[in-house]
Amino acid sequence: MSTTIAPVEPAEPVPAPGGRRWPRRFGRPGAAVLSGLLLFASFPPRPLWWLALPGFALLGWTLRGRRPRAGFGLGFLAGLGFLLPLLKWTGEEVGPLPWVALAAVSALFIGAVGVGIAAVSRLPAWPVLAAAVWILGEAARARVPFGGFPWGKIAFGQADGMFLPLAAVGGTPVLGFAVVLCGFGLYEVVRQVLAHRAGRGDDTDDTDDTDGTDGTERAVRGDGAARPVRRAAVAVAALSVLVPVAGALAALPLVDDSAEDGTATVAAIQGNVPRLGLDFNAQRRAVLDNHAKRTEQLAADVKAGKEPLPDFVLWPENSSDLDPFRNGDARLVIEDAVKAIGVPTVVGSVLSPDTGKLRNSLIEWDPEKGPVATYDKRHVQPFGEYIPMRSFVRIFSSDVDRVRRDFGPGDKVGVFDLAGTKVGLATCYEAAFDWAVRDTVTHGAQMITVPSNNATFGRSEMTYQQLAMSRVRAVEHSRAVVVPVTSGVSAMIMPDGKVVDETKMFTPDALVREMPLRSSQTPATRMGTLPEALLAAIAVGGLGWAGTRAVRVRRRPAADAG
Repeated sequence: MSTTIAPVEPAEPVPAPGGRRWPRRFGRPGAAVLSGLLLFASFPPRPLWWLALPGFALLGWTLRGRRPRAGFGLGFLAGLGFLLPLLKWTGEEVGPLPWVALAAVSALFIGAVGVGIAAVSRLPAWPVLAAAVWILGEAARARVPFGGFPWGKIAFGQADGMFLPLAAVGGTPVLGFAVVLCGFGLYEVVRQVLAHRAGRGDDTDDTDDTDGTDGTERAVRGDGAARPVRRAAVAVAALSVLVPVAGALAALPLVDDSAEDGTATVAAIQGNVPRLGLDFNAQRRAVLDNHAKRTEQLAADVKAGKEPLPDFVLWPENSSDLDPFRNGDARLVIEDAVKAIGVPTVVGSVLSPDTGKLRNSLIEWDPEKGPVATYDKRHVQPFGEYIPMRSFVRIFSSDVDRVRRDFGPGDKVGVFDLAGTKVGLATCYEAAFDWAVRDTVTHGAQMITVPSNNATFGRSEMTYQQLAMSRVRAVEHSRAVVVPVTSGVSAMIMPDGKVVDETKMFTPDALVREMPLRSSQTPATRMGTLPEALLAAIAVGGLGWAGTRAVRVRRRPAADAG
């Protein structure tokens, strides 16, 4: 009996430890972090808005086809790469723990978005669905917990970008959606081009039809087998890039800085603070005196003909942390300054009633009648103006006790009639919330002011990030926006989002300028939350579709076996 000995196959070389496995294991996590860093770099003060596009293209490559757990982890890493550097200012005076905690909690939302993007990434028109999922995540983060934290909305990084006119179409949701869609579309275009060059066609398993029917064309793979090249997928890739660009160009006529209702000469006072940091308001009288003196200096400049007489004057948030209704000295200082300039003045103050919570208020002060109206900030800042779960948070940081008495929110829309001009009021943090700015315009505001106090954040990027928000709001509602800040940067913003005058940081100054007044409403103002709701519905529909399809695929092997 003969024995046939099979030829021995040469042994495959064993890869060196950490050889090819290293890039395979760490490539996507590294790409996720890099995508987040690109998103951060696209935000002010850097004028690199376009970096958001490769950022989302890279994120699309990172998440496409991943399983839910991987999608969450990769999304979370992208969120950390984005939000840790973006929110560094939150730890300027209180150390790294609150900063890292806030960034990590916010990144959890992006982790959840990563799950959604991974789920819809193999569906037809996935860039549209994935961009809608991103906006759904932003909508959730802007609402929960503690009223939400929308800082870092992609729209807020686009104040210098070509997509900015879309803010007038559908607000920050539509502007952000266009940027995200274009980024994912760029990745899909590259993917389709590479697939075509490799002769693989479209490897997206988006339907059960793989025989090249229904209008598909066939491509030949390297092994001679045919795979369908889906013209619909190629069209979606191209349109995902072209439609946002075309939409931004089409929206240009909505960006208008003409004076529909005439003009108003506005003065914004930046009095500066004695020192940086959380203890700046330990010298509350000095802060008040700085703003009063700078107003009196403006009055002297007007009398000397160096500056035009303003129709009204705007002081920043916290320009008088001494309650003028309870402190006679503070009231006298304010009255003297307002009488010197001789026009209505809005004073940012902290009101301290005998009982109940403090109020972060803006007071309309008439040179003859004194205080005639107040606006209480409606969205007070958690962990800044009030401390949720105080006893628990104290375990991690004793700085919570700096807020000895919590602030409470107001409940009335802020619109002051200043010398015949209706001015909408959104105090500092409120500028980040769509509703807090929009309803001042729907209540008749012809221009908007965002009085702010950024002194607690030093020379960080925070003031530039917030200024960009105000620029986006200007285009969104087609209103001039005036931003008076205690320590800078104060600015005058036209309805087209352009900054026409601004101060330096930590420098006393006064900006005086004639600003256009407008009463027409943009589509974004009229529609309110409708665009965001429609995009959220698209996202939910896509997630439902992906879930149904996943269940069907899991059941198919059992059916085939039967």
